[in-house]
Amino acid sequence: MGVPIRPAGVDNLIDKAATMRESLYKSQSITDNMVSILGSFDHRLSALETAMRPTQIRTHGIRRAHENIDKTLKAANVILNRFDLSREAEAKILKGPRENLEGYLEAIEQLRGNIRFFTNNKNYKSSDGVLNHANNLLSKAISKLEHEFKQLLSSYSKPVEPDRLYECLPNSLRPSSGSPEPSGKNPSNSRTSPITTENAVYNPPVLIPPRVLPLLHNLAQHMVHAGHTQQCLIIYRDTRSQVLQESLHQLGVEKLSKDDVQKIQWEVLELKIGTWIHFMRIAVKLLFAAERKVCDQLFDGIDSLKDQCFADVTKGSVAMLLSFGDAIAKSKRSPEKLFVLLDMYEIMRELHTEIETLFSGKACKEIREAAVGLTRRLAQTAKDTFGDFEEAVEKDATRTAVADGTVHPLTSYVINYVKFLFDYQSTLKQLFHEFEQSNESAAELASVTMRIMQALQINLEGKSKQYKDPALTNLFLMNNIHYMVRSVRRSEAKDLLGDDWVQRHRRTVQQYANQYKRIAWAKILQSLSIQGLTSSGGDGGNSSGASLALIKDRLKIFNLQFEELHQRQSQWTVPDSELRESLRLAVAEVLLPAYRSFIKRFGYFLF
Repeated sequence: MGVPIRPAGVDNLIDKAATMRESLYKSQSITDNMVSILGSFDHRLSALETAMRPTQIRTHGIRRAHENIDKTLKAANVILNRFDLSREAEAKILKGPRENLEGYLEAIEQLRGNIRFFTNNKNYKSSDGVLNHANNLLSKAISKLEHEFKQLLSSYSKPVEPDRLYECLPNSLRPSSGSPEPSGKNPSNSRTSPITTENAVYNPPVLIPPRVLPLLHNLAQHMVHAGHTQQCLIIYRDTRSQVLQESLHQLGVEKLSKDDVQKIQWEVLELKIGTWIHFMRIAVKLLFAAERKVCDQLFDGIDSLKDQCFADVTKGSVAMLLSFGDAIAKSKRSPEKLFVLLDMYEIMRELHTEIETLFSGKACKEIREAAVGLTRRLAQTAKDTFGDFEEAVEKDATRTAVADGTVHPLTSYVINYVKFLFDYQSTLKQLFHEFEQSNESAAELASVTMRIMQALQINLEGKSKQYKDPALTNLFLMNNIHYMVRSVRRSEAKDLLGDDWVQRHRRTVQQYANQYKRIAWAKILQSLSIQGLTSSGGDGGNSSGASLALIKDRLKIFNLQFEELHQRQSQWTVPDSELRESLRLAVAEVLLPAYRSFIKRFGYFLF
């Protein structure tokens, strides 16, 4: 067999494979060499890193040292700044607040900031010594501040002169010259119209200039922050309360006890009560309102002081005003005091809302209760006086008779009293409502009025028995009951007592008039009677049987009786012209026909 022959392409492939094998051997050798070289670099880098480590450590230490130095410098600057502030504050504080109060207050605030700083950073060297010095300096600063607060408050706290207060009142309530009473006011009746009292505009005076209040406010705040709240309260109370009382004193307010009131004559006391009512309006609506405004502004944001200071400042003045009202309420009761008691009750009711508003808060509780207590005592005394009056009318034992049978002084007094009462209708209804706690106050007022009128009528019936002449008795009762009816018809009492009362008592007047006519004129009419003037055998309708002597005798008796009656009754009085004319006509209607009939029948015997 022969040798097989290879294809030509196989040899080429074998050559290429050999070439590739040789290249691979070279690459491996290069790789081994590179690994050897890199291993050498790694060794060198490790050595270099080992050599550099001390240098890196020193560099890091230097950097931290620089940071610590910066921090230390900054801390030193802060401390130095604090010392600078302390020196500046100390300089201002040592000068005192007089020249530059705002700068002084700013210095105190700086000092307080330093105290807070060193209190929070006690690790600083000598911080305790710095704190002691700062606290001592702050204490001195606050003492000077207290003195400045007192001086500034005193400088601008002056009593308000009466004329200045009067200018703050509405025109209708301003007094006439030389009198503390409102112009046009009747001292015996200190009432004013609802429009005047309810819608009038009052302008409280400015007690402390507005530019000064912020300074006082700042001073008070610093004193409170320093823990000197009580000192602030005492200074304010002592200064303002004295000024307020002096304002009232200049106005004319007096502090009178119950014993003092009892010694004063009624006319003088009545005037004092009228001025007291006026002073109450001025005090509450002007002085106390202005004082409240000052307190609210000066102690704004200091709630612990606002109400307490106002209460302490006004307590003495309120007590001085209320003591007079209390003395009147507790004094001996008498009918003439009822109207002034109602006036005083009215003013306390009128001021109730304002007192509750001004004296709000726990600190003013005693003052509010004192005002309410006086209102209730006045109401109770007025109610008791009303009851006393009813009883006094019924039991009036005056024996002074009116000789002419006219209206008795008691009647005119009681009727005028009742008419005055109707000027106080709303007040009386409120008073009855306060005690009855019902909506029937109008009915209660009507009932009381009826009882007074009934008591008067009963008393008049008793007084009428003093007359020996029954005709005058009836004339007296007719006059007095007619006066009552007429007065009621012409006043508001008519609406309260009603038409039934009026008509019933008009019939009573007519009954007394008829009784007077019957009793006074019956005897004289009897002398004009034909009875007994005719002969027993004659015709009763004919005068022929009448005795001339008897007829003349009868006429003579008539003339004598008429003259006697005329003389007696000409001393009697019927003050009301309409009633007098009505009574005259009623007598004439009875007398004249009888007289004409007598003359007509027997006249030819006589003439």
